[in-house]
Amino acid sequence: MMALLVTLLGVAAAVAQDNDKVLNRQYADMKRIHFGFSIGMNMQDLHIQNNGLITEDGEQWWADVPAHSPGFSVNVLADLRLGTHFNLRFTPGLYFGNKVIKYRNALGDPYAAEKSHYLQSQNVKGTYVVMPIDLKISSRRYHNLRPYFTAGVMPVFDVSKDRSDQLKVKNFDTMLTLGMGCDFYLPFFKLCPEVKFCFGLKNLLEKNRPDLQDDPEMMRFTESVDKVTNSMVVLTFYFE
Repeated sequence: MMALLVTLLGVAAAVAQDNDKVLNRQYADMKRIHFGFSIGMNMQDLHIQNNGLITEDGEQWWADVPAHSPGFSVNVLADLRLGTHFNLRFTPGLYFGNKVIKYRNALGDPYAAEKSHYLQSQNVKGTYVVMPIDLKISSRRYHNLRPYFTAGVMPVFDVSKDRSDQLKVKNFDTMLTLGMGCDFYLPFFKLCPEVKFCFGLKNLLEKNRPDLQDDPEMMRFTESVDKVTNSMVVLTFYFE
């Protein structure tokens, strides 16, 4: 993802520098309110805090998300100018992604015939409705470039269908966000590549599992975990 960002930033910078003698969209930043949209990629993750529980049948399960796959993001933008260097931005949208949780029995036999007593996995799809509110802090404009930083808060609603799997996560979270990007002033619009880091504040683990009361083979995974928190890296391209 970072390699893609660097490549696209280089291309956009080259285009902007070709027009350095002409200031594109000179009054774009003077508008009190303006709108736009974005497309991008996201990498969803879960941070899992295991407790090392040993079950009655001598198993000790550890959960982790060892790898990540990119998802798709789309947002709309409403931007309110607060001052020369400050803007308040509201960017509701949809994030589609996926996480695969791997479970390993630390006390199990990797060569046993029954692999489910040593390794298991769970596919956790995420369809997030997001409502980010960010403060954008911009530097002075340099020709057709203007770097910036963002900080904000992002309510997240997971509208994926609930399933009774090993771990069940709650549908609502609140995330703190930190980002950086650059405005590229092109002849007909602003292109704003941005990378944002999102940190969940809530424990998403659903410990109350009445659906598993009669299934101790599945309940042991919930009992082996104390905390699950959300995180994301989002690469976004705004068109303003």
